[in-house]
Formats: sequence, C-alpha cells, structure tokens
Amino acid sequence: MPHSSDGPAPSVAPQATGSGAGEKGLKTGALGLVSSIAIGLASTAPAYSLAATLGIIVVGVGFQAPIVTILAFIPMLMIAYAYKELNASDPDCGTTFTWAARAFGPRTGWMGGWGIIVADIIVMANLAQIAGVYGFRLVGLDSFAESTLWTSFAGVVWIIVMTAICYVGIEISAALQRWLLSIEVVMLVVLSVTALVKAYGSSAPATAAHVSGSWFNPFDIPSAGAFTAGMLAAVFIYWGWDTAVSVNEETADAKRTPGRAAVISTVLLLLIYTLVSTSALSFAGIGTEGIGLGTEENSGDVLSGLGDAVFGTAGFGGFLSKLLIFMVLTSAAASTQTTILPTARTSFSMATHKAVPAAFGRVHPRHLTPTWSTIGMGLASIAFYVLLTAISGNVLADSIASVGLGIAFYYGLTGFACVWYYRRVLTRSVKDFVFKGLVPLAGGVVLLYFFCYAAFDVYADPDYGSTSIDLPLIGETGGVTVIGIGALVLGGVLMLVQWAVQGSWFRHPDVPVSAADPADAP
Repeated sequence: MPHSSDGPAPSVAPQATGSGAGEKGLKTGALGLVSSIAIGLASTAPAYSLAATLGIIVVGVGFQAPIVTILAFIPMLMIAYAYKELNASDPDCGTTFTWAARAFGPRTGWMGGWGIIVADIIVMANLAQIAGVYGFRLVGLDSFAESTLWTSFAGVVWIIVMTAICYVGIEISAALQRWLLSIEVVMLVVLSVTALVKAYGSSAPATAAHVSGSWFNPFDIPSAGAFTAGMLAAVFIYWGWDTAVSVNEETADAKRTPGRAAVISTVLLLLIYTLVSTSALSFAGIGTEGIGLGTEENSGDVLSGLGDAVFGTAGFGGFLSKLLIFMVLTSAAASTQTTILPTARTSFSMATHKAVPAAFGRVHPRHLTPTWSTIGMGLASIAFYVLLTAISGNVLADSIASVGLGIAFYYGLTGFACVWYYRRVLTRSVKDFVFKGLVPLAGGVVLLYFFCYAAFDVYADPDYGSTSIDLPLIGETGGVTVIGIGALVLGGVLMLVQWAVQGSWFRHPDVPVSAADPADAP
C-alpha cells in the first residue's frame, strides 16, 4: 500500500509468514470461482431469507411479490458492480472500509467498516435464534423450540461451532458451504416445482391461483407506500453476496474472481427468488387464513406451513417436509458461518491499517486465518444475542429489523465511493462511464433513498415494530429507528475513542485519499 507523505507509515500487527501467506498473512489462492460463488450465495441464506421475508412482502404488495423481488435485485446488482470495479483496483479484505477511505478519507472509511461490523453482529442474533428453533423442530422437540432459554442456549452453541469452523481455515469453511448450499438449492427447486404442479393439477388447493402477467406488473401494486415497504423487505433477502469479495485476499486471481462471484451470486439469487415466490403464490395464494401467504401468524416463517401443505405429512412427503425444515436450519447455520467471515476480515483489515487495536490483526501461523478478529466476532455476537434476549424478545425483534439501515448505509457508501474514486476515468470509454459511474451512482442513490425513507418515516413510526422510545425534543419514535441510527451513532463515538487512543490511522493513514489515474490501463 502507498503511504502518505506527511508522516511515517504506521506499523502493522504481527503477521503469519507460513507457506501460502499473502501480504497480510492470510492464505492466498485458497478459493476459486465456484467456492466464492457458494460463499456469496450461502451468506444470503436464501431459504431462511424467504422463510422470514416472503410473507412480509406478500402482506404489503399481494400478488405483485414476484415483481418486487425482481426490482429489489436491481440496486443490489448495481452495488455488486461497484464492488467488482473497486476490487479490481484494490483487492483489500476491508472492502468498504478501505475503498471509502481511499475515496473520501479515513473517517468515512472507518464508518464504512463499522457499518459492516454492526450489521453483521445484529443479524447474527436472528440467525442463531432461527438455527436454535429449527434444530429443535427437526428432532420433534417443539416445547424446547418455544423456550427462550433453550433456543438461546442452542443459538449460542451454533455461534461457537461456526466460529470454530471459520477459525480453522477458509478452505474448510468453503467446503462446508458448498455442501450446505447444494442441499438448500435442490430443496427450494423441488418445493417450487411440486407446488406449481399441484397448483395446476386436478386436485389443486382452494387457495391456488394460476400465474398471471399482472404479478410482474409494478403498476398494479396498491400504493407507493406499499411498494417502498415491499422493496425495503425484499432488499434484505439479497444481502450477503459481498462476503465473496471480503475473502478476496484468500481467492485465486484476487482482482477478478471475487467481483465476478459477487455479480454472478446476485443473478443466481434473482432466479431462485423469482421461482420460489411465484410458485408459492400460485399454490398458497395471498389469503389471510390457513396456508395463505398473507396469514399474519405465518408471516415470519412461510416455508414450514407451506412445506407440509405441498409435500404432506406422511410417508415420503413427510420426509420432504422434514428435509425442508432441515434446509432452513442449514441455511441459517451456513449464513451464521459466512456472516463471521466478512466481519472478521473487516476488523482484521482495520487492525492492519491501525484503525482498531492491533490485536485484531493477528493471524494463526498454521491456519492462516484471523485469530482475534474471528474470536471477537463470535464473542460480540454471543454477548449481543444474550443481552437482547434477556432484556426483551421485542427489543431483539426490532434490532433485527434495524439491520436494513446498516446494510443500506455501507452498500450505498460503496456505490458513491466507486463513482468518486473513478471520477477521472469516466470519460475514457462508454464502459467506464456505465460500470464505474452511472451504475454504482444509481445504486447508491436508491439505497440512500431507502435509508432515509425507512429511518425517518417507516421505522420511525411508533406503531411500527414491537417497541417505541420517547426521545427528548423528538417525541415517541419507533424502536427500529432508534436502534438502527443509534448503532451508527455508537460507531461515531467509538471512532472518536480510537482517534484519541491510537490516532495514527486518522492522522497518517496508509490508504491516502486518491483517485484512479486515467493513464492506467482499463
């Protein structure tokens, strides 16, 4: 990395120097394109995301759920191209932290890194809880699944197990992801095809509806408010593909493969979500009773009830229903693991650049993985999960809803960083203008709109979510906004503390503000 000329280059944390260790000590060339795509897909937890979100989307927009999932793909693809372009110039595992620092300065970069960390820690609580609940349901222990104590215990165990897997090596993590993802995708396809066959069959359920062109017409959505709320929910199901880029320093052809994997992952997610949402609507409809996707009590988990209705509960159908539960369990477990990966590498990169304490920059001499960054992510996730569960299930629910603000913050920041870093080369060619400028800018603007609309309108409504807080000078405010904005403000406070205690990153950053040189080869 180049160093600024106004001060000495900061020292870096001790690094591993074993065979295969890269510049920062991580294991280079450990992942290929297929493994990177698997990690990117698994991070989004397609089965879990659909189970938790499809019902919410249907409640908001009805039969237009498929077009909303398709439209939500567009800003994600735009930001994926921003990641691809920035990674081609600077394949640093800190991703948004490093890129935003290079474009806007060390303070903006620090907050970009914090956005990744806080979003991942918050969502880990929900993933752990889902894994705990579905683990008990899989073996028929429904009473344990309804117990806060036992699901919390199981969730903590899941976090520990997945942290340990991430600790012992990126290759083991990638191999596990390929197997878990294979089960997940196969089961989603089987569910979708079976649902469509039964919806068009002679013994179709009363809720069945044949696929219509209006399902893919955004102008048939009831209102602009319903459309935006549906988009906010749908954007969440695409989140996670950026993990493929966060392991860039451990990937073969680090400047090309991670970016390609990110773009391919988002396209594959589009195909999966469109197929499942369309087939589920065709079979179950949007009714508010029984298996209808608009049923309020099923909105947080539509796949369990849908699986029983599609496959049945006896014989081989019962086996498939159980396998569907297992699939959601493995989806949450896989996402738990792949959520640890980007957070550990973000804090690791921040440590090597002296933006956080140096201990987070240590690498295991044999496994060539971040040590304290990985362990720290596991411990922070456990502490957050246990604390919020002990306080209130309502606070936990609202904290999980607030994760969308963190996602929109750091994804949007990456889009703007791409445009600003490449500003001097945008007129070099039409391709540069489109993929380094127009596409990332549009993605950043869309996510900025979603962030502001959600934070200061939808989520701020005291009736939204499960909690509300009476803020001085503001009044009664929805708990989702308070938690989401509060988490980002906390990052600002921690940044000031780091600046005061160890300020070399802020005074003499080794990632100086710069812009792409037009003389460089495209």
